[in-house]
Amino acid sequence: MENKSNEIDIELDESIAEGNYANLAIISHSTSEFILDFAALLPGLPKAKVRNRIILAPEHAKRLLLSLQDNITKYETNVGHIDVGMASNELIEGESILGFNIGEA
Repeated sequence: MENKSNEIDIELDESIAEGNYANLAIISHSTSEFILDFAALLPGLPKAKVRNRIILAPEHAKRLLLSLQDNITKYETNVGHIDVGMASNELIEGESILGFNIGEA
């Protein structure tokens, strides 16, 4: 019997490793995909530019949800409770908007 490893060799390009700041996420879906748009909303500006768009199959969106929940649980166990305060969570034309209070770190 062959011993197969579940390891995946993942390459992270330097420009991608820098990341992009986002304090706003717009989540929408169709019957076949979930779309996550990440944007930065700056104080005093009425416009937010989408910096990244991730398109996921429904199964992968569910796996992402479960993985985030697992990581948040581990974080809170080690660091403490994450207080989300009064962050907005609205529904606009079938899209879920997750925003964070401007100016908070």
